[in-house]
Amino acid sequence: MPFSRRRFVSAAGAIALGLSAFGHTATAAAQDKEPLSVAMGDIASVESLGLLIAMERTKEKGIPMDITFFNSEDVATQAVVSGQADIGVGAPYAFIQNSGAPIRMFYRMSTLLFFPVVNSEVYSDWADLDGQEVAVHSRGSGTEALMRLMEQKNGISYSNVSYVPGSEVRAGAMLQGTINATIVDAAAFRLLQEQGGEKFKRLSVEGVNATDEALYTNTTVLEERSEDIATFVGELMRTWADINEDPSIVAELREEYGLLPDLPDQAAGDITTYYQEAVEGGVFPTDGGEPGDARDDLDFLAAAGQVEAPGEDFDPEQYWSFAPLDSARQ
Repeated sequence: MPFSRRRFVSAAGAIALGLSAFGHTATAAAQDKEPLSVAMGDIASVESLGLLIAMERTKEKGIPMDITFFNSEDVATQAVVSGQADIGVGAPYAFIQNSGAPIRMFYRMSTLLFFPVVNSEVYSDWADLDGQEVAVHSRGSGTEALMRLMEQKNGISYSNVSYVPGSEVRAGAMLQGTINATIVDAAAFRLLQEQGGEKFKRLSVEGVNATDEALYTNTTVLEERSEDIATFVGELMRTWADINEDPSIVAELREEYGLLPDLPDQAAGDITTYYQEAVEGGVFPTDGGEPGDARDDLDFLAAAGQVEAPGEDFDPEQYWSFAPLDSARQ
């Protein structure tokens, strides 16, 4: 059964409250701290579990954290810029370049591994999408960048790009026949294969290596809560290493921490498979990011027409702060 956006948005408030609650192993001193608040422009899903686990582990270190799920990455970004949230989830290269906003990425959570997919009863290849509508996650997202890049490479022009947050939601719309061309993650593509068989066809994508999601924050937060951010980064690195070593640990830790209690049984049963496939695809880098990644990302986004390509004098710290990673590695 496909995920329901209404169900997950309704659950988001409860999840946010649960994550803002103080962990039972945290020290009493941490109760005086303001929580590190995370803004995520997506629904709560299996893909969120790695981040949620790292947050729980950070709370065990005495740093309270909470998370709020918004209906778009744009809204989440504005929450970080305005100071309503401390940390955002995404890869806001275009926003930083266009606005000069004082936000910087500090942890690379995942690399792009998506599956452009079409209803084979309607389309058979990229050329068929000329003049047609496609659905992606959100404006400025990796899904949009990849679809724009394929549009450019294949010499076609979409009639419209619609924004539908959540791979599971887009897969559900494909199964219901409300959209016929989109891009989804591995779990959603597997769902389409299981429930649609040969009806849904994956379109080929070659030579793409770019950041899907990173964590970013306001430079003021980087300065004022540098130790807390570094601790959080350390727990992210530990969690990502654990997932790469044994993907089944995600399902175990979900139960241990009581995360996403309203997850449908079918989705819960797919957790280990999803993370196994992601690990095999190299989705979760264990280094947290490095300066070369910033140039690769901008080259990718420039090819998709979203940003200006980096010049010879490119400085990755226009977009990234590597200080939390450096501190966490010590």
